[in-house]
Formats: sequence, C-alpha cells, structure tokens
Amino acid sequence: MTFDPRHQSRTLLDGADRAAARSYFKAIGFTEEDLKRPLVGVAHCWIEVTPCNWNHRKMAEKVKEGIRAAGGTPIEFNSISVTDGIAMGTEGMKASLVSREVIADSVELVIRGHLFDGFVGISGCDKTIPAMVMAMARLNLPSIMLYGGSIAYGEYKGRKLTIQEVFEAIGAFNAGKIDARELNEVESRACPGAGACGGQFTANTMATAFEMLGVSPMGFNGVPAVDPRKEEVAFETGRLVMDLLRKGVLPRQIITKKALHNAIAGVMATGGSANAVLHLLAIAKEAGVRLVIDEFDRISRKTPLLADMRPWGTYTAPEMHEAGGMGVVAKRLLDAGLLFADEPTVTGRTIGDEARATREAPGQKVIRSLENPLKSEGGLAILRGNLAPEGCVAKISGQKKDLHRGPARVFDREEDAFQAVKTRKVKPQDVIVIRWEGPKGGPGMREMLHVTGALQGAGLGDTVALMTDGRFSGATHGFMIGHVAPEAADGGPIAALRNGDTIVIDIKKRRLDVELSVAELKKRLKSVKRPKPRYTWGVLAKYARLVSSASDGAVTG
Repeated sequence: MTFDPRHQSRTLLDGADRAAARSYFKAIGFTEEDLKRPLVGVAHCWIEVTPCNWNHRKMAEKVKEGIRAAGGTPIEFNSISVTDGIAMGTEGMKASLVSREVIADSVELVIRGHLFDGFVGISGCDKTIPAMVMAMARLNLPSIMLYGGSIAYGEYKGRKLTIQEVFEAIGAFNAGKIDARELNEVESRACPGAGACGGQFTANTMATAFEMLGVSPMGFNGVPAVDPRKEEVAFETGRLVMDLLRKGVLPRQIITKKALHNAIAGVMATGGSANAVLHLLAIAKEAGVRLVIDEFDRISRKTPLLADMRPWGTYTAPEMHEAGGMGVVAKRLLDAGLLFADEPTVTGRTIGDEARATREAPGQKVIRSLENPLKSEGGLAILRGNLAPEGCVAKISGQKKDLHRGPARVFDREEDAFQAVKTRKVKPQDVIVIRWEGPKGGPGMREMLHVTGALQGAGLGDTVALMTDGRFSGATHGFMIGHVAPEAADGGPIAALRNGDTIVIDIKKRRLDVELSVAELKKRLKSVKRPKPRYTWGVLAKYARLVSSASDGAVTG
C-alpha cells in the first residue's frame, strides 16, 4: 500500500465543508495550489535571549525552501526555550527541565490541532533537542530533528574558551585567583556568536546521539551554527522530510531498542552529558520502547571512550566536526562490533551505511583509534547502593580516581552549597550533598554548574566529591554524582543524611553508600521534615505533582 503524503491534511482542507478552514489560510497568503500540497510543519525555538537558538528563524526559512522545492507547503511555528547557561544558579533554572515537556507538548498540540502531514523540528538549547524528538515519537508522523549547531569557541591569551571557562572563572575570582578585569575578559570572549554551548555538553551530546539514533541525518547536526553550510543542510532537510512523507517512513520505525543502544554507545564513546540518560529514557517511553537505566551502564562498560572533548578533555564541538564528526565515531563502533549496523535512519540508509561512508580528516586528533582509546570504558556509570536504590549517574570521562570516601557536607538548596564553596568552607575530601533539588523536590531538577564550576575554579575539583538528587550541566567535570533516586522528596535515603556521615563512592563496584546501618537509615527517614513546597500553583506545582523519578526519565506522561 502506498502512503498518502496528504494523509492528514485532506481531512482539514478538502471539500466544500472545509471552506472556512481554507479561508483562514488564504487570509495570510496561502494559495489554492499551496492547500493541495502536503502541509509540513517547521517547528523551532527562536527566542531573543540566547545564542543557542539565535539562528532558528534563518534556518527555518531554508528548511521551508527545501520543502517547497520538493512539492510541499511548509508552515512555520515556534515553541519556547529556557536557557540553562543564563538561568544557572537561580530559581529560574527550575524551569529548564520542565521546558522539555512544555516544548514537546506545544509542538504536539500545534501539529495535532492543524493536521499537518509531517514536520521538521529545529532545536538548539539543551531541552529543545530531546523535546523535538519526544514530539516526533508521540506523533509518529514523517519527521526529522535538525540541530541549530554549536557555537564557535572564543579565545583569550591563547586559550580556547567555552561557557565552561566562564563558570570556572567565577570560582577562580571568588577564590582570589583572578581579578575582576580578567573575569570580564573571559566573560566577554567566551561566546562569540550564534550556536549552542561548544563542548560535548548536553546540547552537542544530544545532537550527536540523535545522529546515532537515526532521527537526524548523519553529519547535519555537527555543522556549526555559523558555518555557511548550515543553510545548505537546512535546505536538504526540507527536501528530505518530503521524501520521508512520500515513502511513509515513521519515527517509531527508526526509534527501536537497537537504535537507542546505538545512541547510548555514541554518548559513552564521546564522554557525553549525564543528561543523556534522562532524555533517552524519556524518548524510549514516548516511542513505546522499554529501556531501563541499567542498560546505560552495560553499554558503557563495553564501549571505549574515544573523543577527547570538553568539558574534561581538549577539543570543542566545531573541532570534532572538522575531524569528521559523529560518522567517525560510528565507524569506530562498527569496527569494534559495537554498532547495530542495520538500523534505519531518516536518510534512507542504515547507520552502518552512514558509518562506512564517513570521511575522516587526515591526522585528526579529536577522535582516538580503537587501539588507543582514552579509556576502555565509556564516560558514564550507573551506581546503586543504600543511598541510591533506584540508581544514580556518575560522569567518569575525565576521572582518574575510582574511589572517594569522605564526610558529608549537607545542603538543602543549591544556593547554600555555592555560598559555602565561595566562602571557602568546603574542604578537601568533603562530599557535598545537595538534596530537595530533584524533579519533584526542586521542583524541576536544577543543574548544578554554578557549584561545580566554583569547585573547579577554587582548585577543589580533584579533592571534593558532590552528590545530588538534582542534575549536572553537560559542562560539569569532576567527581560528581547526580540523579540520585529516589529523590529526597520521594523519601529517598539522601533525605536522611547529616553533616559528618561517611559517604563512599566506588566507581569500580558501581556503589554509592553511606556508612550507616539499615536500622539507623530507617529511623532517620521517619524523622525527616519535608520542606514546604516552594510553588503551590502554576506550572512548577503542576510539574511536581505529575513528574516521575529521574530513573524513569523524569517524564510527566
């Protein structure tokens, strides 16, 4: 059976009974011919507050040109964005993860409400990327996710700068290591133009993971935001979505269990963000695929760390693109027998085909060979123990040590922990504990880059550990444990911790424990006084009532 490219819009626009609907379209310039073609949504997250999404309207124009050239009628619409780098360290950061659900919901509603036949989702800032793919999985219409691209790196005194260096400069300034002039120089040079954060932070992690998943064309996401070729790939994306529409290729045919494993392997091989765990769990749920948190660890244990990327390594995302991009990583995984090569992608080729066709830049140093990996295991680990019965995520890509044992320094808010680091009240060997910052407890599961950047800038990154039921930015590096589940607000053991308790983090054994008896933990949990909710109405209160555990992707549906 052939697929009808107007499988939805016929119902919306055809026949005498739909004259009123057509009149609205004609009011804003659509022609009779336009309305006889497939309607293809072009969703994006342009917002005048961030470089991450600054090029979205320009990209949307090129995607629309490609759709028109291939016989479709594009219809542009926008969603929202909450920018982590701006909101970080404030109450505003609580809106970030919530925005993932709102973006996915809004894209879904526009497309369902207007019976579009397919769509392209243009993404940029961290949560916009998984949100667009969540919408793809829910709607199951011919569609593609296209990333707006990485920002270029800044430069200062011969150093390449990303937003990571700004946060660490804040810590260095507070520790008296640099003066206000140097802080301002770093601040002013780190972000030279449009594009999302320039290391293998959350945005680039998810953009590369989705090339591996197959919902973005291989190599398209890797083109930096200001590269002239970004307009070319945007045009080609518009043409390609029409090809998917004619063939009836649907996202759930691409988002399979094996394809998700390919995406996870890509994250592990590039030392990607811990947020990938949350987002890939959420996408699996939307696509009806059973994926559990322990699968990330099993894949990580057999996947070598190959890409030498910021925040813990040397190179930035534009440099990885110049080296050959994610296709080189895919080829390495294929050669190692770690890629499910027959999984389909939106290009019509398999991921194995894409890997074999990749071109690696001669002499590139960003992506290591299989014979010379940075580590024999991937960049993330899933730990369990008496502090994390449902699991937690450790970012180990830049770590040399596997064990940390130290006294707890317990904080019930991120701001209090940051102040302690700023005033030099945190000491070597301490384990900073930040709780009541999970999906429900925050609400919104804030990222902690303000704290982790301060630790690095103060010179404590190698001697202090941090654990939280909140999240870490993809720009975080150091001995950091996030997504501790159950969270404090769900009665998790993290709520029972007190200053001075001895905490043991053992990466090799995949354990996170406090040296307390079962009886003592139970006794303490019974006496825990839950803080009053910070929000009792509005979107954050609604989110707190609906959201699931981090170990389940922190989804609301």
